[in-house]
Amino acid sequence: MFPLKDDNPTLLTPYVTVLIIAVNVAVWLTLEHAGSGSGYLRALCEHGLIPGHVTGSILPGTQIRGGRFVCTVGGEAWWSVFTSMFMHGGWLHLIMNMWFLWVFGNNIEDAMGHVRFAVFYLVCGVLATAAHVASGPGSPVPTIGASGAISGVMGAYLVLYPRVRVSTLFIIFIIIRIIPLPAWLLLLEWFALQLFTGAAGVAGGVAVWAHVGGFIAGGLLIPLFRSGKLLEAKRRAGANIGSPLF
Repeated sequence: MFPLKDDNPTLLTPYVTVLIIAVNVAVWLTLEHAGSGSGYLRALCEHGLIPGHVTGSILPGTQIRGGRFVCTVGGEAWWSVFTSMFMHGGWLHLIMNMWFLWVFGNNIEDAMGHVRFAVFYLVCGVLATAAHVASGPGSPVPTIGASGAISGVMGAYLVLYPRVRVSTLFIIFIIIRIIPLPAWLLLLEWFALQLFTGAAGVAGGVAVWAHVGGFIAGGLLIPLFRSGKLLEAKRRAGANIGSPLF
């Protein structure tokens, strides 16, 4: 399942969502310029999130081997919590994350306002990172990607707009269909998949516990960040968004 667009028009121009996408693209282009060799690996070790570095079980100066390349753990562990949110391992990783952010993020920004949304996004990213670190506190594997923070946005969407229809692409062998699904069904099915792959240990290198942690954090943080005035303005403008879960 792949969300294409939602039936949820916005009132505000999503400046922060666009800025986040632009920063992610700029960082990826910079890393792409560094190539796939030692320059990229050095950036990964210095700015990617290494759970063992955060917990102190891996000290700065420790060498990590990646195939035929070796890099040295460096940088501030706390800072990598933020820098890792804006790094991606390839163009497909980047495009998938940014598409999900665009589909769901513009309406969350619409419900919070620009500044609150920026803070919310970063807080969700930090809490998603905490969940990932807790799942493997001694891991030496660098983790990068915006999906933890974006999962928080998706959790917020579930709470605020559970009944909004999302046009969803289904591909089953040679059958291709676009089906409008209620957001609650799409998002809960996605969340269940993350839980299953994490519990079954078949994540295949994907930081699924960051997804789970971010999603839960985003849903629970909504009362602190949403703007009742902005949501009411959407309803007065005729948006068929229904009532939030809480």
